[in-house]
Amino acid sequence: MPHASSAQVASRQPTHIRRLLQERLDTLARTHQVPGAQLAVQVDSVTYTVQTGEADVTTGEMFTADTAVPLGSVTKPYTAAVVQLLADDGDLALTDLVGTHVPELRRAPHLTVRQLLSHTGGLPTGPDSDDAAALTPARYLSAHCSGRDTVCAPGSGFSYSNAGYVAAGRLIEAVTGMSWQEAVRALLLEPLGTVPAFLGDRTPARPVAVGHSVNTTSGRVLPVQQNLAPVEAPAGALMASALDLVALGRTLIGHGPRTVLTRDAAEEMRRPVPGAAPGVLADAWGLGLALFQQGAQQWCGHDGNAQGTSCHLRAEPDSGTVVAFTSNANNGTALWHELAEDLDRITGVQVPSAARPPERGRAVALPQCAGTYHNGTVEYRVAADADGALTLTVNGDTPAPLVCYPDLTCELVDPASGRRHPGGRFVRDPESGAIDRVQISGRTARRTVTA
Repeated sequence: MPHASSAQVASRQPTHIRRLLQERLDTLARTHQVPGAQLAVQVDSVTYTVQTGEADVTTGEMFTADTAVPLGSVTKPYTAAVVQLLADDGDLALTDLVGTHVPELRRAPHLTVRQLLSHTGGLPTGPDSDDAAALTPARYLSAHCSGRDTVCAPGSGFSYSNAGYVAAGRLIEAVTGMSWQEAVRALLLEPLGTVPAFLGDRTPARPVAVGHSVNTTSGRVLPVQQNLAPVEAPAGALMASALDLVALGRTLIGHGPRTVLTRDAAEEMRRPVPGAAPGVLADAWGLGLALFQQGAQQWCGHDGNAQGTSCHLRAEPDSGTVVAFTSNANNGTALWHELAEDLDRITGVQVPSAARPPERGRAVALPQCAGTYHNGTVEYRVAADADGALTLTVNGDTPAPLVCYPDLTCELVDPASGRRHPGGRFVRDPESGAIDRVQISGRTARRTVTA
């Protein structure tokens, strides 16, 4: 698609741009069968906000600009920002060992706060929400984040970890004397002008969207229940609108209220952390922030999926541009990718919706990668056939074929549709050169059995 020239975009009035955004969001929501969505774009000091569809197909309640959507992992930048605020005030240091504040992590003696927030601490992803439902933070961390559970040495690699953000919430509680919810409300949400809303609120102070499961083949749309365990709140319990995410994005790039993050603190959060190679998730990682390279520009943000929702944030510090999208459907991510491509034509903003795809050669057989790998309670079993072609099974689910390349990266093949999706990569031990880890969707697993 050709890029819109600056003259073309400049010739459009804000009302015209808003109309184009509304028309495109309406069309894509119908195409992807997404019940409802919000888009907010701040560009050239103008904020455009549009929304479409229903917040709940059962009641017919419509999406408004104020409707709060379960953010899933987009909660993590909020949690990381609270920790950065505490560091900026001198209540802790990013170089502090987490175990000095969180007793349950004293058995992870080399884990720092910076590594915790950037997923470079080697912690496992954590148990399923159902298994964590009855756990306190102390019991959760003691049971699932001991030294024997680490997937790599702190600072030596990237592994996306919900458990790390359970630990970050525990850190906030230890330093502030407040619960995570109280701290994020007082230190961040209220200064940003965001009306607080959390999963589990019995009487929300604002309208809330329901997640939906969409079967695009049959057209069936069903509401779904959120099942996040209370202990996992710092990793995924916030609900907010696209406009709320724009307010967060502005402060993350130093364009927000000075009463929240200073420019120096925001820059610290956006600085790429050594050892953070997130693979398919992003081009690099900061403190609670995925980092995306778009030409000479480095964007920051995060993606999140709760039960039946898909939410995305991107912000670029040089131009001050922020783009936020929320949807209440499990297939909202496909809408986001297509919408992001259209933003250049409408607004002149080229926003990276995903990490840059690697340059790959021809597919090859990698039978030497076959074996069993573990990340906490998650088992990845890689099997090779007689020709060396690989399949991946996660916790006994249906095997998915892998298409592998000479650089040890791989694509996952959907067994039902045959479509290829960015998968991950195999990793060599730096000393022996042997394949000792696999990274799938940003999560790293240690090799425990060689096939």
